[in-house]
Amino acid sequence: MAEVAVRQVRSSARATDKQRDTLRSLKLGRIGRKGSYPDTPQLRGMLRMIDHLVEIDGSTWEKGVVSNG
Repeated sequence: MAEVAVRQVRSSARATDKQRDTLRSLKLGRIGRKGSYPDTPQLRGMLRMIDHLVEIDGSTWEKGVVSNG
């Protein structure tokens, strides 16, 4: 399974509670924190919710494109 690298680049100060919870569940929450996660539909949904706060790097990830496999 492909890996997706995520790095937080914007503050969550004006983010909604749901967006903050999503950042916490990905073990982010401060600018500059990084994480690497398996590319799953659940992760894609989370990243779609916070794509304005993070930088996404993954060979299979294309912003705005939903892939079924």
